[in-house]
Amino acid sequence: MKLLFAEDDPDLRRAVCTLLERAGYSVDTADNGMDAIDLAVEGDYDGLILDWMMPEADGLQVLRAVRSRGLTTPCLMLTARDAVEDRVAGLDAGADDYLPKPFSTAELQARVRALLRRRENYMPDTVSYGDLELDRSGREIRCGKNSAKLSNKAYQVLEMLIEHPKQVLSIQQIMDHVWGWDSEAEINVVWVNISQLRKRLSELGSRVDIRAERGVGYSLEIKDD
Repeated sequence: MKLLFAEDDPDLRRAVCTLLERAGYSVDTADNGMDAIDLAVEGDYDGLILDWMMPEADGLQVLRAVRSRGLTTPCLMLTARDAVEDRVAGLDAGADDYLPKPFSTAELQARVRALLRRRENYMPDTVSYGDLELDRSGREIRCGKNSAKLSNKAYQVLEMLIEHPKQVLSIQQIMDHVWGWDSEAEINVVWVNISQLRKRLSELGSRVDIRAERGVGYSLEIKDD
């Protein structure tokens, strides 16, 4: 899952970004409202987390701009403003949920999970393809009685593939979605994680295979008997 987190406080931005990445999400960040609008419109995000008070454009203005462009990406608003009329304004502008500051990390993670369950194309915490089962909450894959834990990035790559079975995803699509559009990572990190996933699938005895289409990308398919 890929999130956009817009927050002008650098310490809070780093802390929340680290928390979400450790929970298995890919996170892009913005420190002002105008950058948040550009990223939200251009990026392929599963969820938005917007601080209310930001320079250049506040969270409410960001959300209105995003919704005016027809984007239905679910949004969680963060704010120290707790007046009822403020919460109503946020919800009326198109927010899906509202979390007042200060907040606990456990509640933030729970609200993000709930937010992502509201996507139009809802997928449950556990999703299957062939004989393979992906447990989102535990970042674990299972095949029959066998199971294996995945690293953060390998999990995100497999999650992206399992959400698009039999569809060839380009290396650039995977890079943008998992590592972020501004990542300094080399493109070979995709191959490294694909290699790790293939090894895990083989160890589990799964018939699910990650196939490479030379010069195009990767797809998830079931091996022929």
